[in-house]
Amino acid sequence: MRVRIEDSCTACGLCIETCPEVFEMGTEIAQPIIGDVPPEFEDSVIQAADECPVEAIIVD
Repeated sequence: MRVRIEDSCTACGLCIETCPEVFEMGTEIAQPIIGDVPPEFEDSVIQAADECPVEAIIVD
């Protein structure tokens, strides 16, 4: 599984609270720390994507 964050991110930080092992705050928006999500964090990444208020998290 891969994850990316689109420019529509509002930097609310919800993804970072949900899965700090995968997300961090960049200079203006959140960003993934790693390219390929380890299996143990997949559920948290999906939760973060589902809860993102602007649907900026894309899971491939």
